[in-house]
Amino acid sequence: MAPNFIGVTGLPRAGSTLLCQLLAQHPELDCESHSSPLCNTLLGIRRTISDDSFFLSQLDHSFASSYGHLQTAMRGYLRGWYHGSSKKGVVDKNRAWLHAIELLLDLAPEAKLVICLRELGQIYGSIEAQHQKTVLLDFADHLADFDRLGRADMLFAKDRTIGAPLQSINAVQDLPDEVKKRLYFMRFEDLISQPIACMAHLYQWLGVSEFKINPEEIAVGIQESDSHYRMKYLHKQSSKISMSLPHHIIPVRIQSHIENANRWYYELYYPGKIGV
Repeated sequence: MAPNFIGVTGLPRAGSTLLCQLLAQHPELDCESHSSPLCNTLLGIRRTISDDSFFLSQLDHSFASSYGHLQTAMRGYLRGWYHGSSKKGVVDKNRAWLHAIELLLDLAPEAKLVICLRELGQIYGSIEAQHQKTVLLDFADHLADFDRLGRADMLFAKDRTIGAPLQSINAVQDLPDEVKKRLYFMRFEDLISQPIACMAHLYQWLGVSEFKINPEEIAVGIQESDSHYRMKYLHKQSSKISMSLPHHIIPVRIQSHIENANRWYYELYYPGKIGV
């Protein structure tokens, strides 16, 4: 039997690396620590076949069989990616999974997504703090020449590092209830302050056996490439969980700008936090 598919997605600097480390502790889950190209590949297949004139012409006279071939092939590709796993579930990390949720559920109806959240000002603050440590290097999308407010604006733009996954989280409100049932939201602050309780609840939702993690002893997996991200978005793994997060000091003007532009996010996931 093929393992159940579990995607890890959500915002950057919101604990996905730590979450995957913890998921990997469970004996019934197969989880690599680094981001996977599987989602991008499936989206690429869809774009390519949708532009193939030969395939499109087949849809005119044999839609059911031709579309069925495509569906079978893409399902096979997804299943084949983790063909060697003997575990009950496989975990695949990519921020694009939420954007591609309807495609994923067509290929793997049993799939579930865990969506990582964090207070938005602290996400910006984490990125900005790392940039100040590597100020001689530019971002991959060339944000170093902007001032701090301008950099925040660009990071939160709808096609950028924070803005793109944030748009996907916002779009969850428009999904059918049956799809929403496949989504689990994990706040980084809760995972850090209550790791045992958070993971116990998540394991239950995933349908795997009870398992108690040890926050003082976490296996370190494969290190993701930070140079790929120009050292701006570190994916450092730790062998234990620090029960407190570093608090980044954000200029009041930038914090207010972030909160006002994303009031819906705070109302849904951080009620009462605006202006605190």
